[in-house]
Amino acid sequence: MRDRFTVPIMLCLTFIAGSWAIQPRWISLFNGKDLSGWVARGDATWEVKEGVIIGQNGRGHLYAAPVVEDFEVKGEFRITGQGKGANSGLYIRASEPEDNPDGFPRGYEAQICNNQEAHTGWLWKPGKPTGKATALLTRDGEWFLMKVRAIGDSINIWVKDQLVMSYSDSEYKKGKFAIQCHNPGMMVEARNLYYRKLK
Repeated sequence: MRDRFTVPIMLCLTFIAGSWAIQPRWISLFNGKDLSGWVARGDATWEVKEGVIIGQNGRGHLYAAPVVEDFEVKGEFRITGQGKGANSGLYIRASEPEDNPDGFPRGYEAQICNNQEAHTGWLWKPGKPTGKATALLTRDGEWFLMKVRAIGDSINIWVKDQLVMSYSDSEYKKGKFAIQCHNPGMMVEARNLYYRKLK
């Protein structure tokens, strides 16, 4: 009787272990110490303090080195007003404009902003709110987790582990990750930044 159940159980465990084994591993984008592997564009100033990337004092974008196509990326973010409205974003499949490397990236942006209709969790294309987030789950001065998955033309955004945006678009197929500091009078912070390739 015991043998009748042992074989199926062992097969199930083998399948589960195999599934775990083929999951792509998470790769750190940030060493927690300095901005090695990142390139700053624009006027914002970027620094690292106590394991946190901090951007402020202007408009600019901080690009990570990897160029990826299909992936998941996640991190913890916080924005704070310093006299003006705080606005940031996590860019995916992004690149510096050839005619103006300090300008807004060409790519998709997972919005981070709590003071406008196209708020945190919306998908933006350059200058245009594109994929609507179903709920605003964040507020200024509060850390939150964001995750983005892009596979082919399918793009999904999670905020605080809740899926808030799903959209299909194929304009940008691969590129870099970037963090935005939208304007003077605000601060953006980021930590625990990881990605994994899905192709």
